[in-house]
Amino acid sequence: MFRNMYDTDVTVWSPEGRLLQVEYAMESVKQGSACIALRSDTHSVIGALKRSVSELSSHQQKILEIDDHLGIGIAGLTADARTLAKWMRNECLNHKYVYGTALPSGRLVNDLADRHQRTTQTYVRRPYGVGLLVASFDKNGPHVYQTCPSGNVFECYASAIGARSQSGRTYLEKHYESFPGCDRDELIMHALKALVGCVSGDGELTAENGSVAVVGKNEKFTLIEGEALQPYLDRLELEGGNNGGENVEEEQGDDAMET
Repeated sequence: MFRNMYDTDVTVWSPEGRLLQVEYAMESVKQGSACIALRSDTHSVIGALKRSVSELSSHQQKILEIDDHLGIGIAGLTADARTLAKWMRNECLNHKYVYGTALPSGRLVNDLADRHQRTTQTYVRRPYGVGLLVASFDKNGPHVYQTCPSGNVFECYASAIGARSQSGRTYLEKHYESFPGCDRDELIMHALKALVGCVSGDGELTAENGSVAVVGKNEKFTLIEGEALQPYLDRLELEGGNNGGENVEEEQGDDAMET
């Protein structure tokens, strides 16, 4: 039996009990450039590698603000991520208009997971080809969530998705027990150190291809990139952490649609 007998439609089961179209959508997340997220007792941080299609183009945005208390990092198809970000912003605005308070992040990501799942159960739509890392701070404290094209959602201490993210995930697994006591700047440095291992080939993490966002207690969602990110990269260089992506798994194929 050949795979292509069962992958022509998202609603067709294979004899092994798999939905191949959903698995293909999950592969698109692995092709996107790396994105990591982590949290302490007071803050949540997202770090991402930005990819440019060519030397003549600007870098694609990897971190999107949804509300004052919440933002997302994306890996996969940028267009799908923009569609989901627009929907999430509308949900936050509607809740704030009706109730006068910020939408709890747990409720939003569960609704987002339901939105992902609906596309896997009807033949008229394809699954979203993007994975999201959601960082937020609400009345229950800081949160990090990971979503998947299959409709799964996980709350994490830290997570990494995208191409070559295994190196970042290894770093996070090794140090996550120290994250709860970290202050804002220490958490950002941990994010950059995890991100360094995800850089491809002989490249380095720079102010152009790196991006960080932080949200926390008494601090709205803030994007740090360009000149604002340079002091943290200088500190990383002094600590010897910017190894330029050495000893990293081989780079996977790039695609102009993916981030």
